Amino acid sequence: MSQKTGGQLLVEALELHGAERVFCVPGESYLAVLDALHDASIPVTICRQEGGAAMMADAHGKLTGKPGICMVTRGPGATNAAAGVHVAMQDSTPMILFIGQIERGMREREAFQEVDYRQMFGGMAKWVAEIDQADRIPEFISRAYHVATSGRPGPVVLALPEDMLVEMADVAQPTPWQQVETHPGLTQMADLQKRLWPAERPIAILGGSRWSEDAVAAFTRFAERFDLPVACSFRRQALFDNLHPNYAGDVGIGINPKLLERIKTSDLILLVGGRLSEMPSQSYTLLDIPQPAQPLVHVHPDAEELGRVYRPSLAIHASPTGFCKAVEGLQPPTEARNKGQAEEAHADYLAWSGARPQVPGALQMSDVMEWIEANVADDTIFTNGAGNFATWVHRFHRFRKFATQAAPTSGSMGYGLPAAVAAKLTFPERETICFAGDGCFQMTMQEFGTACQEGAAIIVVLVDNGMYGTIRMHQERHYPGRPSATKLVNPDFAALASSYGAHAETVHTSDDFGPAFERARATGKPALLHLMLDPEAITPAASLSQIREAAQAKS
Repeated sequence: MSQKTGGQLLVEALELHGAERVFCVPGESYLAVLDALHDASIPVTICRQEGGAAMMADAHGKLTGKPGICMVTRGPGATNAAAGVHVAMQDSTPMILFIGQIERGMREREAFQEVDYRQMFGGMAKWVAEIDQADRIPEFISRAYHVATSGRPGPVVLALPEDMLVEMADVAQPTPWQQVETHPGLTQMADLQKRLWPAERPIAILGGSRWSEDAVAAFTRFAERFDLPVACSFRRQALFDNLHPNYAGDVGIGINPKLLERIKTSDLILLVGGRLSEMPSQSYTLLDIPQPAQPLVHVHPDAEELGRVYRPSLAIHASPTGFCKAVEGLQPPTEARNKGQAEEAHADYLAWSGARPQVPGALQMSDVMEWIEANVADDTIFTNGAGNFATWVHRFHRFRKFATQAAPTSGSMGYGLPAAVAAKLTFPERETICFAGDGCFQMTMQEFGTACQEGAAIIVVLVDNGMYGTIRMHQERHYPGRPSATKLVNPDFAALASSYGAHAETVHTSDDFGPAFERARATGKPALLHLMLDPEAITPAASLSQIREAAQAKS
């Protein structure tokens, strides 16, 4: 062994543990790490703002199950990155954020850009630490990988004092990180089988993280054997083939009323991997707290989540991967009592997602979605941030394959664009489509420059209605006729994208969309399609005027 700087030891550890990419905004506080990356095998993506970099790391973690790596500088860099850390925490995504820190001898003086990161991120990350000795870097990185991926995955934050990174040390690296799976016990699986046999209206809800393509396939076979309707939690729709005859729809915002009723009247709910938090639980009204009226079997990789909000009839401490291996051994009853339930649930889903609602204006989002459904491959990756525009994707796109959706269950605006960049860099052979609203896009639109610099040929479908539409919708419901602080004066987004050297077009009508998309796809470059949506077209179900008039009629 030979003496190495802290920066070299850190990069060596990342290589050892299989880091596939670093997303960063450079800073003088971690120059030694940047210098070590110069000679490393890990590609570095230079982002425009730390929030975008952290969201890219989150998206990488979502799509691969391996910790996304983000590096930022101290103070303002770290506070900007907090947006992505929050996404990773609420979405149960493995991520490691490295923050350049002031020198050790300057602490407690409020030095330039000094922040106590344990205090700042303490309630937002799984583990926050500061590495004070270069010879402990391998230890800390190994622990970071295990903490970020174990139990309920989440973000880890490690601060790196500037002088520690140039300190010399001679220390061995550990063996590479490996995913630790938790498997259910035989007694629990026997109990589950006994509960499934007499059930007349059972339903499964899949969510959370820690899934794999093999786990999804195994659960699909299990659902087929038991004729079990399967729903996916909010923004986790790629966990089950949406055109499989057992698929019942998504349990999220704007849920299909028939699916909502099916869950409420179920005599057995099998919740695998998810937490059923505020959005999928319809603001915690779907199940009674703490004791649900419906028998609940809750499967989760983190024991602390079992009984935390809902008291299950049967708690199974297992990762989705471990659980789905175990269900291969379960046998259905000789005579099922729930026969026809899956078929009925799937028919309800097809009717709901197959509707083509007409909204005000020449551009019909139902036509846009119909064209996309007919013209994109099953392995296309869809990303989005937050806003009413996302409803069109969630309701009308039919996800067919695992790891084709990267969207924030935390509801973070601005997520779609950086997530699309990360997705395209991670899977360059797959088409990647970002859906964004005009307000959502402008939260992180500088990362379109990152896409162009990296040659990440994403296609951005930017739905522009000139407002923060979701907030305006809620204003009209609660304070009808009194809009406030929601109107946006937007730039020419197509001209902005063109200035980066990308392909860009403005789309005014439904008929214009398909040809514009084909031209964007044919360029092989980053592209942006600026869709001009009538402001009245606020949801698939109602116009802005209809929402306002309904609210006025009630008051």
